[in-house]
Amino acid sequence: MAHATSVNFDDDAMWVALEDGRTIGVPLAWFPRLLGASAEERAAVEIPTFGLHWEGLGEDISVASSLKAAR
Repeated sequence: MAHATSVNFDDDAMWVALEDGRTIGVPLAWFPRLLGASAEERAAVEIPTFGLHWEGLGEDISVASSLKAAR
């Protein structure tokens, strides 16, 4: 199971760095809450063991499902 180490954004995508050295990118359009969020709201990500969590946005994203979708 891959674990996230950091999350970054550009205008169109979320980029998740994984502890195994891979980086996955997924379109922000897949996550309307993140797409409409401010940079500060996006930066407030928590990285628990199996995914990504934004308390203020009510958003939870599984790293495993993001890996499957990015393929």
